[in-house]
Amino acid sequence: MADGVRAGPTYCGLGDRQDSASSTDGCSFPEYELPELNTRTFYVGAFGDLWRGRLRTVGDLSLSDPPAPRLPGCGGVADLGREDAAVARDLGCSLETAAELRAVCGLDKLKCLEEGEDPEVIPENTDLVTLGVRKRFLEHREETITIDRACRQETFAYEMESHAMGKKPENPADMIKEGELILSINILYPVIFHKHKEHKPYQTMLVLGSQKLTELRDSICCVSDLQIGGEFSNTPDQAPEHISKDLYKSAFFYFEGTFYNDKRYPECRDLSRTIIEWSESHDRGYGKFQTAKMEDFTFNDLHIKLGFPYLYCHQGDCEHVIIITDIRLVHHDDCLDRTLYPLLIKKHWLWTRKCFVCKIYTARWVTNNDSFAPEDPCFFCDVCFRMLHYDAEGNKLGEFLAYPYVDPGTFN
Repeated sequence: MADGVRAGPTYCGLGDRQDSASSTDGCSFPEYELPELNTRTFYVGAFGDLWRGRLRTVGDLSLSDPPAPRLPGCGGVADLGREDAAVARDLGCSLETAAELRAVCGLDKLKCLEEGEDPEVIPENTDLVTLGVRKRFLEHREETITIDRACRQETFAYEMESHAMGKKPENPADMIKEGELILSINILYPVIFHKHKEHKPYQTMLVLGSQKLTELRDSICCVSDLQIGGEFSNTPDQAPEHISKDLYKSAFFYFEGTFYNDKRYPECRDLSRTIIEWSESHDRGYGKFQTAKMEDFTFNDLHIKLGFPYLYCHQGDCEHVIIITDIRLVHHDDCLDRTLYPLLIKKHWLWTRKCFVCKIYTARWVTNNDSFAPEDPCFFCDVCFRMLHYDAEGNKLGEFLAYPYVDPGTFN
């Protein structure tokens, strides 16, 4: 760890009341200052050690699949009696009711469809209310032939969250270790997206506590990293292939008074230097900031607050608020292949900007001061842009400025 960066745990207590609980020495659990806002600062590594120490003796850290439940009839009368007693205790009913539920709802009562039956066809004579509601919904959707955007987005989000659930690696060396911490991180839109800048996370990722900060930095997708700088109205075929991320590799995370700069490449600059010099030029009340190398730190090395807004900055001035919303131990139902982390589980869906001419294809060029366009700026797909602005030999027609355009909907 770099000099000047805090390494020791910060201990706080978690009382019964989350709104006004005072700090208690000797406990590493994060304490909430305000309900549903953020916790007090705590050390991730010490928090994980304390959690693992309390669970080590009860077998809760195992990542193996739980044993399959025994089918009815495999156990004795005593086993059935214990099951009925447990059901009666959980549901608050009598033993007779629990025994009746076992007889009616047991696994031996499950039935399969007859051969040739279609599970998508709902029978006409059903007396189940849920099936009736489902049948009416399907008939209405078939008549209207509409696509519910919200439903499509929910389906997309569900597929993203579940595609790696319980996945195990082919190589045993890539298996996540028992007791590993998993942090949930919301990455908000850049500040330039005024519509969403305050409340709309466009990516939610799961990262492991043992992963480097650079692994999260490399997995964050931002449209500003894909931009191509320059004006190419005279030479549209000579637009460079290098994107901004290849040319400007500097970036930093800010956590609790420390700027973690990406210094993996010789061309990387310390983007936090200007902020630190501004803070130290006068006594502005922010205290003394520290700097460290992003590639030298894992998430276990951090001091953080859950629910508190931190900062990720790249491309000089493209700023994202990032919020760590949850921290927990890995479970056997999680994705257990560490090569897939940071794991993207949610992504906000964006409308793509279509070409002004054809209204079909996504825009690839944006023009300014365009004598052929009714708007300024105006967006075109590649085909319409060339047909409207150049002759058959590729000579420029009229006066305009043209810039390559990368649509934010690229990440849909």
